[in-house]
Parts: sequence; C-alpha cells; structure tokens
Amino acid sequence: MAALGGRWVRALSKGKGTGVTVFMLGTRAASGISKDMLPGPYPKTPEERAAAAKKYNMRVEDYEPYPDEGRGYGDYPMLPAKSQHERDPWYSWDHQDLRKNWGEPMHWDFDMFIRNRVDTSPSPVPWNTMCKHLFGFVGVMLIMFWLGETFPAYQPVAPKQYPYNNLHLERGGDPNKQPEELKHYEI
Repeated sequence: MAALGGRWVRALSKGKGTGVTVFMLGTRAASGISKDMLPGPYPKTPEERAAAAKKYNMRVEDYEPYPDEGRGYGDYPMLPAKSQHERDPWYSWDHQDLRKNWGEPMHWDFDMFIRNRVDTSPSPVPWNTMCKHLFGFVGVMLIMFWLGETFPAYQPVAPKQYPYNNLHLERGGDPNKQPEELKHYEI
C-alpha cells in the first residue's frame, strides 16, 4: 500500500496527469468474478462435458449446457426456470434469504427468479377459472355501465329552500313590498 501511495505522490509531483486518473489507473478492482467462475467454451466431447459438470458441482447426468447459438453462454449449465418460491423454506440453506447452498450453480437469469420478482410456483386456481371470473366481472360491469347510460336515474331534487321568504331582502328585494309567502310542502 505504501508503494501505491508513493507512486501516486510521485505522479502528482511530476505532473503526469490528474491525481484521480493516476490513482484509478494504478489500482485494479477488488471485486468481480474470477476466471474460474467465467463460462468456458461450449463442451463438444464427453470429457469436456464431464469437466464442465465437475466445474459447476453437478453430476454429468444432470448437466445440460445452453445451446451453442452464439449468445456467449459457453459451458454454463441450463438450469430449470424455477423461482425461489418453489424451494423449501424449512430447509437449512447456507444462504437462507436466497434459498441457496454454497457452491450451487446459479441460474443465468438469477435476478429474475428472486423472491420479490417472478413466482413460477403453480397457481392454486386453474387458469380457465381465473379467466372466467375476470371476463365475467368485466362483462357484468360493461352491462351495468350500458344500462346506466341508457336509463339514467337521478336523485329527485327540489328547489333550494331559504328562510325569511326566500331571503327576499338579502337578494335585493324591496323592503316596502311584502313578497308572497312560499310553501315548500303540501298537506
């Protein structure tokens, strides 16, 4: 670390560029994936297939790579598209939050199958029942809207009632002239 600091100070003093640029070029990222974890070339022989299965901690019978279509999957195993919801919540996982064990290969689209995203577990209600309920509700609502437009129903409304002879004086009426008395009811 002292050598890195020394290089940085020397580069700044000689004026070979800005301090941040020199510092960033002089170090490498501490994070990232190692070369062992990167997918290798697509296995063509049974020996390469067995070596790739061993690399991903899988049995040869369970190992099936992605098809070689030029997408860059290489020898990465094609795992079933199952979300973490389908995995046993009561099992003692190494990583309980992701329901994953150490050394277990991850799905290529792992971020899509975490528990707050896609749930691929079977639905308790059949698809045709869900469709019947949805389209039945939408159909009944469309019929109700059509009936409401065709045969409107309004609340019965009477003229607004005001005290003191319908606010005769407040509305600018003549104080010398008495208006006729209004009756808002009939007995």
